[in-house]
Order: sequence, then C-alpha cells, then structure tokens
Amino acid sequence: MKAPVAAPGLLLLHASASGKSTANVLLVGTIFLVASLLVILGSFTTKSSGSSSSSVEFVMPVTQSCEKSSPSSSMSKNFVPAEAIDPIPALEEQGTGIHSNVRHLHPIGVAAHTFVLTGGYRTEKRSFAVVGLASKPLHVFGKPEFSCEWVPTTSASQPTSDSPSSSSIFGRAKRILPDWGYGRVYTVVVVHCYFKSSVGENGSGGRLILHAGEKGSATPASKITALVEAPGSYSPSQFLPKYDYLYCGSSLFGDINPQRLREWIAYHAWLFGPRSHFVLHDVGGARSKGVRSVLEPWIRSGRVTVQDFREQARFDGYYYNQFLVVNDCLFRYKHAANWTFFFDVDEYVNVPGPSTLDSVLDELGQNYSQIMFEQNLMGHNVCVNSNRTDRSRQWGFEKLVFINVQKSVRLDRKYVLRAPLADSAGVHLSENVRGKSLYSRGQISYFHFHNTITEHQENCREFVKVPKNRTSKVWLNKIPYLYDDKLSTLADEVKQFELQTIGPVTL
Repeated sequence: MKAPVAAPGLLLLHASASGKSTANVLLVGTIFLVASLLVILGSFTTKSSGSSSSSVEFVMPVTQSCEKSSPSSSMSKNFVPAEAIDPIPALEEQGTGIHSNVRHLHPIGVAAHTFVLTGGYRTEKRSFAVVGLASKPLHVFGKPEFSCEWVPTTSASQPTSDSPSSSSIFGRAKRILPDWGYGRVYTVVVVHCYFKSSVGENGSGGRLILHAGEKGSATPASKITALVEAPGSYSPSQFLPKYDYLYCGSSLFGDINPQRLREWIAYHAWLFGPRSHFVLHDVGGARSKGVRSVLEPWIRSGRVTVQDFREQARFDGYYYNQFLVVNDCLFRYKHAANWTFFFDVDEYVNVPGPSTLDSVLDELGQNYSQIMFEQNLMGHNVCVNSNRTDRSRQWGFEKLVFINVQKSVRLDRKYVLRAPLADSAGVHLSENVRGKSLYSRGQISYFHFHNTITEHQENCREFVKVPKNRTSKVWLNKIPYLYDDKLSTLADEVKQFELQTIGPVTL
C-alpha cells in the first residue's frame, strides 16, 4: 500500500515513522527551515536612506503609468484630500525619502449627476416642492446640502437671469428620500422649500432657485432653476380642488394588452364618477396602436392625461423609476382633488355594497388623512367550469372570480390620501403624511389580477366548479381559492357606461 504524501510541515513525523535515522531527520528539517527563511527574506529589500541608519521597506510593484505625473497638472482643482493619519506631503517634500512614491488620483468624467430635475411645484403661498433624482451614493454616504432662493420678477431681474438679485428671499430646505432605499444608481429626492412669509402672492412672478451641493466641499453648489412663475400666473384658486378623485398611476411599461387596459379605465371611470381624473405615466407601455386607441377617446373626453416619462430610462432608478413617477404626480396635482389614489392598472378598487366610495371616504375622512386598503389576490388563470363558449368576449374581471387565499401569500396594500397633507408618496403608502393613517379591512379593498395587464393569451386556462357553499374553499394544484363575483356582477353596467361615455371601442 502506498504511503500517504506528507505536507512539508509533517516531514519530520513522516521520516521518523518510516524508520529513518535521526541524522537524516535533522538534515531534512534544517533544509526546510532555511528554505522558509529565504522565501520570507526575499520579499523584502534593504534600502539605505541619507542618514546613518537604514530602514526595511516593502516594495509594491508599480502598476500605474501616471504615478510619477506632476500633481500640479493632473490633480483636479476642486479636489480636497480627506484628513488622514499620514497627511499628503507638501510639494517640496514629494519625491524624497519616505515620500518618494506619492500617489495621485485623477477624477475623470461624472459618476452620477448631483441632481436630475423632474419638476418644481408651488405647494402653498410660502412653500414649494422640487422633485428629482440624485446620485444614491451621495445621499447615502455623503452630506448633500440644499438651500432655497426666491427671486421676484422685477425690471432689474428678469425670470431668465441667473445673476444674484438684491431682492432675493432665502428659505430653508427639507430633504426627503421616499423610495425606501430601493434606489439604484439614482435615488428619488424631494426637497421642500419653506419661506418665512408668502412669496409671489402679489402676482409679480419670479423664480425658485434650488442650491444643491455637498457640505464641506470646495465645489460651489449648483444653482437649479426649479420653477418659473410668469407674472399674473399666481392665483389662490390653484389651491382649490377641481375633482373628487384623482388617480396617480405608476409607470406603464411592457407589452400592455389593450383590452385589459380598456376594462380597467372603464371600470374605474364608472366607480370614481364624473368628477374624477386619471393620470397615467408612459415609460414605454403606451406606444402600441391598440393602447393608443384605448386611451385617445378618454383623453378627448377630458378624463385621462398621459405623461410621457420615457426619458427616465436614461437614469438607472428602481423599477422604471416608479417612486419618481408617483412623487411627481403627487406634487403636480397636489390640490387637484379631495382624494388621490395610488394603485396599479392590474388592480381594481372595490367597495362592498350597500356602501359607496363616496360614503366610505366621507366617513373615514373625518378622522384620517391616509387610508390603506388590503389586497385580494385573484387567480389570474382560474375560471368557472361551465359550458360557456364565449369566454374570449368576457372581460377579465368578469371571468376571473377566484381569490387565492393561500396563507403563505404576502398581501400588499395600496392607498388613497389627502394630497395637500402629504410631503411624499410611496408605492404602497406614504410615510410622510400629516394626520392619522388607517389600514382599512373590509370597507374598501382591491382585487389584484397580477400580470394579466401584459398577457395576450386567453386568461381561462384552469377550471373549477363553483362550490355550493360560496364560503367554502375550492382547491386547485394544492392552492385554496374562494369564489367571489363582486366585480363580475358589475360587468354589464360598466360596459353600458363605457358605450354611453365614449361610444363604441374597436380594437
């Protein structure tokens, strides 16, 4: 049997065990120790200095071609070295003694923008909100700093001028990061500007300037013209609601099924009533001919507005910059409605009868500024087992009538709020709203037909029978479902409403 191969450190033990002489054992051990010392000493070189003493220096290989370049020509003029235990030597000391290998860093290009302005909005007589994107590392690890300036329009200072004005009014800034840390290269930033007294209330017009920089940096802060108010454009009526309900939609992306979008708009236009408006944000999902044919009649009727947000793709944020979209909508339409809704286009808000949306929000609105409602996760391909042959002509919410009640499923929430009391928006709730919030269970909820908005095949692909007891669970593929036809029973009324409101729709 072969003897096992021993590691060098076990040579002595191995030699002794095989009956070798003591002299051979000592000789092998001595050779091993001498070789080890030579390897260690070979990593160092003795270098003499100008004094009588000598030092041992560990020499790193030179890998940078710019190592010996002149610091005066290559260092950024705005670069300020951080304080260190061993400070960077003065220029006259560099290249001598222990400073013979001074390394210089050469910044090139821009990693991410300091601020990407999306919109600036007046929120009150003496306050504004500026919405945008900014470098996430700057806001997570740095010390960003903002300040606000209002420059009234005068004969000496026109709205297009960036020159300092003696009539400038300065206010304080408050920064909010509303995307819950989900940002990627860019994070969403909302900056609120507050002034001690009203600005521009006399209708003279002016400019809101946002100063954006980093605390302690030698680089001057950037001056951003966030908002320009033309003379005569200010009116107290801009703070009065025009609608009962406003919908702020998340990013529309992907290959959207026009029929599913048609059903969603018709249903919610019917539910929210004539004093409602829908703001959709296109990041690429509203480009097809079919989707445009669905949207255009509603746009002409004044019920829908589409914001073209496709440029957001240039800036790497979370999930098609979803947080940016909803925050811009919040402040652009801050005073447009009594209540502002935030949910997606594969989700259907529902209020169980005999209550109505008006009655529920009138009651809850007496005590709460924000109302979150729970999800009913629908089986996106489970239909009733019947002899119907016209399923393709049924609307999605008309035939998908089974709720997934699996306990392991995480239930999301969506929300509606009093927008004038909110300082930021989220996808599932606002974390910055003045007043109390309520998580409603039962009074208002939403049915989530997950991913059906981008499905183009027939939804009904699995079938189960309606249980005799409608509160009983039915099982399919080890998943429990409950039958719920609340939306399905409304389909005919919604179809008739659509026909009367915008006429026949051809897809």
